Amino acid sequence: MKVQMLGLCRFSYVGLRGFQVEHEDYQSRRAYLYDPDRLERRWQWFIQVAMPGWMAQTDPDFTLVIMTGPDLPEPYLSRLAALCDRVPQLRLALVPPMAKHREACLQAVAPHVDGAADVVGHFRHDDDDAVALDYVERSRADFARVQDLWRVEERLSLDYGRGLMVKAAQGRVSITPWLCHNMGVALTIFLRPDAGLSALSFNHAALGKWMPGVSVNTPVMFIRSIHRDSDSGAMGQGTAWQPQDEPLARLIPRRFGFGRKVMDELARLGG
Repeated sequence: MKVQMLGLCRFSYVGLRGFQVEHEDYQSRRAYLYDPDRLERRWQWFIQVAMPGWMAQTDPDFTLVIMTGPDLPEPYLSRLAALCDRVPQLRLALVPPMAKHREACLQAVAPHVDGAADVVGHFRHDDDDAVALDYVERSRADFARVQDLWRVEERLSLDYGRGLMVKAAQGRVSITPWLCHNMGVALTIFLRPDAGLSALSFNHAALGKWMPGVSVNTPVMFIRSIHRDSDSGAMGQGTAWQPQDEPLARLIPRRFGFGRKVMDELARLGG
């Protein structure tokens, strides 16, 4: 069975919906998202935390669409274009503001769906989060183990629930090992290529309404970042866990390709 892995990462996309932080009108939201200081902070999280995992996946057969607006201020639009030109798995989608955020996300993703695939593994990725270096490889392998369940409804979610919650505040970083369900990061939704849907078509917190799901709770698969520019500052429901055999100082670079020092420096920049 041919499985395409296809993701969407929104970088300061000025949509009219799809945010937990509300604004009175489009111009207010645009001013907030395009504030120069905020854009620079987001860029640093994007490049130093989000990108290392995607640029070093053990299975490089995936596509990640970077979605932003055509009026994203410079130098960030040029930086995104150059990054996507340099990294074969990345695609840049310039989407104008749309009334319905899910339709905007589908517009970004749809041109990159492989119609020859049997299944498309759709995933979403925030521009300040991280996935482990083997996320794509393990997603394919674990889907192969449960594909008979997918065949029943031709919809299935595969969630990796063990990760690290990183909170940057007042120039310091705190890390909480966290076990949760359908956080959104390291979560794959497997659909037919002609489904006309994407990962953003569903509320990740309520996926059970639309499909069966499988939760895999090892190994550590994600980092979720919470800081002053986060759309949501809540950790959500979950259970703390304690690393037993490997300190975080070694686990983070081994699983994610960067060190704790990176997040400490980002916090000092105004995390």
